[in-house]
Amino acid sequence: MSRLRPVLAWAALGVLLAAGVAQSATALREADPISPPDAKTAQQMFADAPDGVDPIVTGPISAAFKQRQKAANCDSAVWPNIPAVCYPD
Repeated sequence: MSRLRPVLAWAALGVLLAAGVAQSATALREADPISPPDAKTAQQMFADAPDGVDPIVTGPISAAFKQRQKAANCDSAVWPNIPAVCYPD
């Protein structure tokens, strides 16, 4: 049993380390992406629409555009805090 104690201690330390790395990775993934300072906001892009503009696209769009919208959390964005990437070019 005395031979197993160091092995079990290292294994427990490894499990704790892996859990900490997983938690850090999750926190980084959930963080809001920082937009560049020169990026236009949706409110600036559509200044003539004081009540907002819905970012839902009704025409055909590419798979890359769908991925960009998903990465920017466009589904949960609320006016005026809608990233410009949610709108098609």
